[in-house]
Amino acid sequence: MEIQLLLTFLVLAGALFLFISEKLPVDLVAMLVLASVLILGLVTPAQALSGFASEATVTVAAMFVLSAGIARSGILNGLGDLLSRIRWPWMFALAMMLLAAGTSAFINNTAIVAVFLPLVIAAAAATGQSPSKMLIPLSYAAQFGGVCTLVGTSTNLLVHSVAVQHGLSGFTLFEFTALGIWFVVVGTVYLMFSRRYLLPDYGIPNADDDSHRGRYLTELHVPEKSSLIGKRGNELLPLDSGDVYIIEIVRESVTLHSPSTTEVQAGDRLLLRGAWNAIDKVRKELKLDYDPVAKDLVADPAADRVHAELMVVPGSHLAGHTMASLRFGHTYRLRVHGLQRPNERLRRPLHRIPLEVGDILLVDGTPAALDALRQEPGLMLLTRRAKREVDSRRAILSVGIMVAVIALSAFEIMPIVASALLGCVALVAVNVLTPEDAYGGIDWRVIMLLAGVLPLGIALQNSGGADWIAQGALDLIGNGNPLLTLAIIYLLTAVMTEMMSNNASAVLIAPIAIATAGVMGVDPKPFLVAVAFAASTSFATPVGYQTNTMVYTAGGYRFSDFFRIGVPLNLIFFVMAVVLIPRYFPF
Repeated sequence: MEIQLLLTFLVLAGALFLFISEKLPVDLVAMLVLASVLILGLVTPAQALSGFASEATVTVAAMFVLSAGIARSGILNGLGDLLSRIRWPWMFALAMMLLAAGTSAFINNTAIVAVFLPLVIAAAAATGQSPSKMLIPLSYAAQFGGVCTLVGTSTNLLVHSVAVQHGLSGFTLFEFTALGIWFVVVGTVYLMFSRRYLLPDYGIPNADDDSHRGRYLTELHVPEKSSLIGKRGNELLPLDSGDVYIIEIVRESVTLHSPSTTEVQAGDRLLLRGAWNAIDKVRKELKLDYDPVAKDLVADPAADRVHAELMVVPGSHLAGHTMASLRFGHTYRLRVHGLQRPNERLRRPLHRIPLEVGDILLVDGTPAALDALRQEPGLMLLTRRAKREVDSRRAILSVGIMVAVIALSAFEIMPIVASALLGCVALVAVNVLTPEDAYGGIDWRVIMLLAGVLPLGIALQNSGGADWIAQGALDLIGNGNPLLTLAIIYLLTAVMTEMMSNNASAVLIAPIAIATAGVMGVDPKPFLVAVAFAASTSFATPVGYQTNTMVYTAGGYRFSDFFRIGVPLNLIFFVMAVVLIPRYFPF
């Protein structure tokens, strides 16, 4: 057992390092963890693969499909359109947060933010407010709304699954609701006041002049007979070029050293970084060309083309692939002019850069090409939203099926996993979704993460690691104060969630919480609720939760913006958890 314990902690340490450092995608780290605990004999083959058959994994996949049915019916866009009609800024902010929180209790919160984000940007500008005053509250509301039900977040389902694996009863569909409503109310009130003082005002985007916030990396080509030929890189930019810098000069696919002293030749590609208006001004003044990779697109009449910003959303199949490998321009009939990625200095040609979640692409295309993107789940339009009418038939059926799924579970007619799977079958059977739509609606990275990290929790239990950590912690803090233990478990989970995947932090802490309760001789449910709530509400960083990553780039935020408004909310929720959890879930 000592060898098993040591090996388990080595795997745990390696997983923590990879999750926190983000050197590899989280789903790949999860698969490495699964393979490690299996190869080292820390779990049996059946236990190693149990994550794929876990109630949490299957239910999360099914809820993704149910959410896709509602999203693709257009009903969320209809709700967003109603929201955009509110002209009082304070009323708009309140309605936005309550709507996001209410829908996130039953629909995947990433889907909620993906649909509402462009609507909120447009509506905020229409009410005379900067979107940067609205987007962080949108993300936060989607998070604390999700804690209100068992199906509101994948983390709640994961903690429930861990509890069932340990022989506990788990949680019912609405067991979190009474406590969750307190978090929604307090979180909404806090954001209504704090957003005015703690969030920055980065201005209102003006769609009429194609002004785009943020600093883009772009690629411009030097044509034949250009006046720039023979000049050095430090002589190219005009004196009034503003916030534009030459990063690299690329010649025949080779990046040249010392671009400032290199003489430019015809056919060279100049990599520039800066504000888009300044870049476009330089392009016109120096008579440079855009990337001609998709040459067949140049024939499209320029007058019919529209600029737009696209975001790579969580779960996108584009993440990890370059635009060259995707044949991006030909596939979507778009020309890519720039790429924006916060806090990273990109120095490669656009077509060689692997895309990441949160990347913003500045493109132009015909209205028809941009409208077609509404069917593309991996990309989201920010500055130009394709109008999507509500499909009444699909809306009624998808909402009706979701209500039926919830009712069957709430009245304990069948388990949530059974009713959710039945709902998925019904969506396909009545042609609300095609089988391809159903598969495409699932965020497979989350599924692989859940399936991969669950065996690590089993290994902690098998090796005695969870008991060892629990006993060691109690030796330090004393084993007679469950309230103090609850506070430490919540705080530890919250801190870990800010640095790594919320699901990973939950599956690592939940077995320890159960073991701690066993050593103390108290009910483990309060500790598990603390894990679920702390892991589902990540406010202090833009990387702790997917919805934060989405609004991070779209709102033009800085890392410090999340810290400034998020840390006080984390502390408020911490105090609330310590006070309220024992009232609803006694020890």
